[in-house]
Amino acid sequence: MNDDGSRTNARALRRATQIVHAGLDPDAFHGFVNPPVVHASTVLFPDVQATIDRTQRYTYGLSGTPTTDALEAVIDALEGSERTVLVPSGLAACTLPLSAMSKAGDRVVVVDNIYWPTRRFCDGPLAQAGVTTTYVDPLDLEAFAAAAEGAAAVFLEAPGSQTFEMPDISKMAEIARAAGAISIMDNTWATPVFFQPLAHGVDLSVQACTKYYAGHSDVLLGAISGNGAPIAKVRQAFLDWGWHVAPDDVFLTLRGIRTLDVRLERAQRNARIVAEWLSARPDVHRVLYPALPDAPGHAIWARDFSGATGLFAITFKGCEEMAVRRFIEGLALFGIGYSWGGFESLVTPCPVQKLRTATRWPDDEHVVRLHIGLEDPADLIADLEASLTAAHLTGGP
Repeated sequence: MNDDGSRTNARALRRATQIVHAGLDPDAFHGFVNPPVVHASTVLFPDVQATIDRTQRYTYGLSGTPTTDALEAVIDALEGSERTVLVPSGLAACTLPLSAMSKAGDRVVVVDNIYWPTRRFCDGPLAQAGVTTTYVDPLDLEAFAAAAEGAAAVFLEAPGSQTFEMPDISKMAEIARAAGAISIMDNTWATPVFFQPLAHGVDLSVQACTKYYAGHSDVLLGAISGNGAPIAKVRQAFLDWGWHVAPDDVFLTLRGIRTLDVRLERAQRNARIVAEWLSARPDVHRVLYPALPDAPGHAIWARDFSGATGLFAITFKGCEEMAVRRFIEGLALFGIGYSWGGFESLVTPCPVQKLRTATRWPDDEHVVRLHIGLEDPADLIADLEASLTAAHLTGGP
């Protein structure tokens, strides 16, 4: 039996097999394939000494259950981490390590294309706690190195989830380590199936399980994975604040993650077909998708990543905002909504000009983010073509 309770050494298995087998222990649960969904608060001890020593595996609902153990085991196998901390949302997975790694008087460095709620947290609660934030261009290594000196932590994202810049994560992690700063990366776009931050020198890997892990647009959950002192500090902060993850959400994520490999394979195929079609449209200015050979950052993506997921953006240049709105609202198969990673296709307007401080986005270039789901790509292309034509957009390359 392994430390995670499973009968197999998940770390020695290939990715698809890890996803299916990690965290499973039917022998412990009367032969049932899946672990039970444990709804728990109180845990009983056999005697008084056990309450003092706390040597038994489960002591209270907040500290873990067989259900959370199973999901953490799968994520650890994929991330190559010694521990994963589950939190109530993807945003919580971003905010908890920033808080745990800094204190009043400290400074953190955050890339300028960050997921905007993370920026809101840095400019709000983190600032109120006495921590200052320096925003930097994700592609300017010299500026990043200068900012990292004296920082408590750096927060990275690759690619940026709106404008899809592809920074050199390995180099940035190396710079952060030399400066004595803890590196944190939001890796929700790629998942550890296509990129493993810890293997590239990052200290803490963040994942919004809400997205591809759960995969069905019905769960809020986040995960932070790491090794050694950084993840131990995150775990202690989680316990000190009394956070908890809902057992049913953990179960739904555990069920969803078992099909992660095949869903990502289809998402990547569909996205590539749609992105290539869009790149040939005269009314589309740019397709921001690192997997395309002519996209910005493609060389770094091809070097470090083993695949691409279904999220990318397109831009329109020199056209009225109302024309962009007509395009978005004219789509039938793309729901207008935040989030991504589910089975359905989505479209989201991205006012990136309002969300940057260290870099500037052209005022006349509108960004629209697309999540390509599991529909037939021919149907998605037909929908896009009809709406692009009806919107009368101009301003191609």
